[in-house]
This record gives sequence, structure tokens and C-alpha cells, in this order.
Amino acid sequence: MSAQVVGELTESQLLRWIPLLPLLAAAIHGVLLGVVRRPLPRGAVILLSCGAVIASFVLSFVALIQLIGIEGERALIDNVFTWIGSGSFSAEVAFLMDPLSAAMSLVVTGVGSLIHIYSIGYMDEDHREDKGFQRFFCFLNLFMFAMLMLVLGDNLLLMFLGWEGVGLCSYLLIGFWYADRFNAYCGSKAFIVNRIGDFGFLVGIFLLFWSLADAGQAAIAFRDIEAGLGAIVERTVTLPSWLGFLPGAPEWRLTTLIGICLFIGAIGKSAQIPLYVWLPDAMAGPTPVSALIHAATMVTAGVYMVCRMSFLYAEAPGASALIAWTGAVTAIVAATIAIAQTDIKKVLAYSTVSQLGYMFLAAGVGAYSAAIFHLITHAFFKALLFLGSGAVILAMHHEQDTD
Repeated sequence: MSAQVVGELTESQLLRWIPLLPLLAAAIHGVLLGVVRRPLPRGAVILLSCGAVIASFVLSFVALIQLIGIEGERALIDNVFTWIGSGSFSAEVAFLMDPLSAAMSLVVTGVGSLIHIYSIGYMDEDHREDKGFQRFFCFLNLFMFAMLMLVLGDNLLLMFLGWEGVGLCSYLLIGFWYADRFNAYCGSKAFIVNRIGDFGFLVGIFLLFWSLADAGQAAIAFRDIEAGLGAIVERTVTLPSWLGFLPGAPEWRLTTLIGICLFIGAIGKSAQIPLYVWLPDAMAGPTPVSALIHAATMVTAGVYMVCRMSFLYAEAPGASALIAWTGAVTAIVAATIAIAQTDIKKVLAYSTVSQLGYMFLAAGVGAYSAAIFHLITHAFFKALLFLGSGAVILAMHHEQDTD
């Protein structure tokens, strides 16, 4: 799996295996549980699920070493096949690793590996007849695949595929103990609130593609979008009269409208005001789920998306200002709410919302490196806090009230 130079980027077939290994593990679990209906022994479940994620971490590290050895533009590309082809336009199933996605993939696989190992002991008491132990690890592996697709995807279609995948897995994992009606309600709430944000994200993707195609620059790959963005930078749109109260109305720059639509998706996924309401209730799921999805990975997807599309937000100062103000308000409000909480996991949940606000504040003012730096440090310390709280909850016989 050696790297070779192709065009301006270096090609490496190593990248496809980083998301593929967790997907294969989830597929094996799914076939055995849903088709064959013969669950694996617990030792085999642990070896398959944990081994797949640890192997992805090792491959991510190897890819990072390859990336460091590249001169000039540091990026690895892995073109798997053409997904959609129409005339001069094509959408590839391709994976990209540059410094940003390298940092994210190492966080996802590194923290994910540790949480998988922690889950072995945490879920050991699950001996229900619905094969909960193997089903739990199946969902975890599926989540890892979706998150890696999101951060390694070379274009907006693959990012959206991973974006929706982590939303589905959050529903499955938050409502894992579905016999409790409240847990099922919390899983549904997370799923529905995320769909509100995802609608805005989808509209932003459509607007971006439509405007580029109208300018003769139809593209969905991030590098191609950045190269063709100059063709639409000066375009404006007229807002309807009922939106006349907005700053700058009635004429807005098209890039500002696209940036705001994409950010609406980030508001839902990363639990910013006003769509933060699902995250505290998501604590109803098993504690490893809280650590993995709602501290270290899924909720940081919005921050990653804004940083990935930084070239767009550089041309949309209005959207960047909205991101900064939303992050600042969320950071203050969520931290204030956390003061009054007595549930040990909800304190950490509101703290997560507040810290995500700081990340968006940094991204909104153009400090993308600072946003990613805090994302990485927060992933580790908040995951450790959740895992520590899980140990306390087990020691206190599932008591979570700190009063």
C-alpha cells in the first residue's frame, strides 16, 4: 500500500481501509444477528469489534506518516470508484487525508478504540435475550464507519452520507435500552432534532451545487469547490419581503446564504442554540455512548464541517459573524444551565454544549486552528470525564444524582 504521486496529490489505497474495517465488523455482526441468528461468543465479539477499530487507528497513524513525508501540498487521495457520472460531472467515492482530516481520523479512531475497550467491562452485565452485548458493539462499529466517512470523504456527498449515518447510529445507541420508554423517547428526540438541522445542511449543499453548475463549475469535491468558488463570490440573492428585518436585507451575498444553510446543519449536529435540547437527554444512553458520540466525535462534526469549508466562510463574513455570535451565546447559556444540574452526566452534557460554543466562536472569527486544537483536547478530557462518571455510576449502583 505504498503511496504514489498522481497529478497534484499523492494516491494511497490505504485510506479506504480506515472506514472499511469497522464497516466489515458491523456487517458481520448484523448478518449473524439478523440473518443467521446465531450470536458470536463474547470473546469473538470483543476481538472483532475492538480489533477493527484498533486496526483503523494503526492505519490512520501509518497514513499520517505517509502524509508527513510528502513535499509541498500535503494530502493523500484514494479514488475507489465513480459513484455518479453525468456528462462532464462525476462524483467519486474517494477519501482524502490532509492535515485536518488526519487529526480528526486519529481522534475518532484513537478515542474510539479506548471507549470500545472500556465498553467491554461496562456492558458485561448485559445478558438480555435480545443479544444486547453483540448488538451494542455492532452499533458502535457502524458509528465508527459513519464518522470516518464524514471526516475522510473527499466530497460533500460522502460527508453527507457520514453525516446522516452518525445521526442514525446516535438514535440506535441512545435508545439502546429501548424497553425503558424514556430511553426510546430520548433516542427519537435526538433523531428528530438532528433532522431539522440536516434539512438546512441539505439545502446548503443544493444551493452550492446549483450556483456552481449555473456558473459552469459543477463540482462537489472540496478542492474543486474551492477552485470554482470565485465564479459565484460576487453573486447576490434577493430575500423575500418577510425577511426584511435581517441585517443587509434585501440583498445578500449568495455565499452568505449558503454558509448559513450549512451552519444550520452544524447547529443541529453540534447542539448549538436553539437545537441544543437533544444533547442533555441523550445522556439516557449507556455511558460509553455518551463518551464516544456526545463528547468526542459526533457533536464535533459541525465544527469539522465549518473548518473544512473555511474557504467558503472566508467569502461569507455575515455567515462567519453568525457562527461566532451563536457560539458565544451558547457557551455562556449552557455553562449557566450546567450550574443548576444535579445529574452527573447532564452536568457534563451541558459542559460539552458550552465547549462546542467556544469552538464555533473560534471558527467564526477565523481561528480555525484554535477551533481544531480545542476540539482535539476536548475530545480526550471530556471522554475521560464521561468514562470516570460511568465508573462512579456503576460503583453507586446506577445512581446518577449528585445531591
